Amino acid sequence: MKKTLAHLLVDYLERREVKYIFGLTGHTVITMLDAIKSSRIKFVSVRHEQIAAHAADGYARMTRKASVVLTHLGPGLTNATTGVANAALDSTPMVVIAGDVPSYYAGKHPHQEVNLHRDSSQYDIYRPFVKRAWRLERPELLPDILERAFRLAESGRPGPVLISVPMDMFARELDTEVFERTYHDSRTTVNPGLSEETATEIARMLIDAKRPLIHIGGQVLISGASEELRALIEFLDIPVTRSLMGQGAIPDAHPLHVGMTGFWGTNFVHSISKNADLILAVGTRFAEADSSSWYQGVSFDSSVSKFIQIDLDPAELGRNYPLAIGAVADSRQAFKAILKAARKLKSEGIKRPELRRSIADFKLAFKASNKEISEDSRYPMTPQRILKDVHEVFPADGIIVTDVGWNKNGVGQQFDITMPGGIHHPGGLATMGFGPAAVLGVKLAAPDKKVITLVGDGGFGTNPSVLAAAVEQNIAVVWVVMNNAAFGTIAGLTAGHYHHSFGTKFMKPDGSSYNPEWAEIAKAYGVKARKIMSASEFKAAFKEALDSNEPYLLDVPMENIGVPTEGVWNINDIFTPKANVSEGRLLDGEASRFQHADTK
Repeated sequence: MKKTLAHLLVDYLERREVKYIFGLTGHTVITMLDAIKSSRIKFVSVRHEQIAAHAADGYARMTRKASVVLTHLGPGLTNATTGVANAALDSTPMVVIAGDVPSYYAGKHPHQEVNLHRDSSQYDIYRPFVKRAWRLERPELLPDILERAFRLAESGRPGPVLISVPMDMFARELDTEVFERTYHDSRTTVNPGLSEETATEIARMLIDAKRPLIHIGGQVLISGASEELRALIEFLDIPVTRSLMGQGAIPDAHPLHVGMTGFWGTNFVHSISKNADLILAVGTRFAEADSSSWYQGVSFDSSVSKFIQIDLDPAELGRNYPLAIGAVADSRQAFKAILKAARKLKSEGIKRPELRRSIADFKLAFKASNKEISEDSRYPMTPQRILKDVHEVFPADGIIVTDVGWNKNGVGQQFDITMPGGIHHPGGLATMGFGPAAVLGVKLAAPDKKVITLVGDGGFGTNPSVLAAAVEQNIAVVWVVMNNAAFGTIAGLTAGHYHHSFGTKFMKPDGSSYNPEWAEIAKAYGVKARKIMSASEFKAAFKEALDSNEPYLLDVPMENIGVPTEGVWNINDIFTPKANVSEGRLLDGEASRFQHADTK
């Protein structure tokens, strides 16, 4: 029996239980759309390919399986790059299927071909950030490429892959036997665990340490290791700090969870992290924002601490701090093995009541320090008041997607998440526009949950056509636009160093403030919407939006208040040089002099 390659490809995706394909049409992929039309798979059509990639990113974060993006060649492929790169840096599995020029026209400059340096090379655009990029040279090779593509996307450190398919090959007819092997191949890959010997060595070091610490990142969530982490820390009473991407791996209110390190960390959190004599880092790459630009003695201090690092990507081991032990392993398997070894070495466990009391006291004091501004009724609203009202209404099992700015940094610092997968941040690439689009994919993956995005007006304004996709696909999400009429974080940074806001605030030529009426724009798309006119009305409006079970936008005017920070970011020292800093190093080692809050 013969079918077109497009129909065989869609059959394959159905067998992989792919429910959604995110994308946008174009002449190179209409054969694929013809095949999808009669399949069980739903095509989530959007108005811009970056939206497709972000929505697929959100979907994959929830399912922990590779999502699928379909895109046209040329501008379709380039429009999607930002979303795919964001997925790559945040370790999200994704398979991008891109239409390409006809195989027999390669190099002749057919319509929209990208070949300025080499013929048939549009897929090279993705090489810096995908795990692998293929161009299909013969249609019979597609089954093998598909099996390898999904396996590669989902195994090791997850990430996107690209398959570029010449448009004529989608329409080629092949015997169904060509796909025979795909009926027999395993759909899963088992990631490595720790050997008993290594787990025992790590457990012994944790037990012997006077001030041990476990520092976690996003891989702990990706591997579903929350319960294993909780069991280990509670057995040995070890405090936990986290990166931004690690939020939710352990409840923020857990008595051993200290908080987020780095630029948006606090002095108390850093008093634990920089003074630990042993740090077990699991599933984190010690990124700049999480490590206070690697200044010695601010967030971490390699002259005080020994480091053990466990990661699925061997390239990350020892990248930023010297290691006593480096191990390639899955977070969940690693925690299980270490706990098993610890129970053998010290069956009674360890108790540190004073540590728990100090963490509890800090959390109470931190919340108390925010109480007044969180309850302030001024208008435009304070971001802290917005978060307080959201927290009081939003269900504990709801899911929040952030974007870039206060809604990410402030939420990571101040908003308690109670369940794994309860929040999703754009971390590595930190892309504006991630939240409004990713929230669509998250809701499709979790249709029974309340799903919202907290996003700045700058981030929402990058691609408001997400509204059209939500209406067309009937995706009931809530956009809370925290509107300060500026790229707020950068406005504060510019004002702090150069004493002006040029290029950072939204203004008319006469200098007056300007912003679109986002609620009216949403209504024009067919989305329910409301502009908040006083602080007192937001809470009820937010509940109404959640209860509507329809796409709903709230435009919330907000004061541009900086996120409180006691960490360090090297860009402050670049823009306003200090005498004891040279090329990212503290010359006199006086880290205490750098506990500042320059960035707003």
